[in-house]
Amino acid sequence: MAQRLALQRLLSLPTRGPLASHGRAFGTSAGRRSTFNVQDGSDFQDRVVNSPKPVVVDFHAQWCGPCKILGPRLEKLVAKLEGKVLMAKVDIDDHTDLAIEYEVSAVPTVLAMKNGDVVDKFVGIKDEDQLEAFLKKLIGA
Repeated sequence: MAQRLALQRLLSLPTRGPLASHGRAFGTSAGRRSTFNVQDGSDFQDRVVNSPKPVVVDFHAQWCGPCKILGPRLEKLVAKLEGKVLMAKVDIDDHTDLAIEYEVSAVPTVLAMKNGDVVDKFVGIKDEDQLEAFLKKLIGA
């Protein structure tokens, strides 16, 4: 039990480097403006479902190790697309209702949404080549 608690604490500690950006901090660079944390159901409706641009939705959790690897990797690739696609980050512990609504049964789960509809999805971690192909398919490149 003590080991599990220590592991949970370790996984929730902020880290240096690209993993630190997976938390709730907002950056000010142009690439960061493409990525946002969903605040509530209304925010999700406004910024994801009603978005004129395609949106990648990253359902994650603070305690999820693979999420801490995938999140920054996906953010970097979204930033490279310079506003052609947006990235919404949804913490499943804070927004259980959205996770249930979109049938998220494991994290990380990533949805590709266009015009309010889910057009593609994957569960688990992917390498950069697979993520690039996922994003290119979403934006039609």
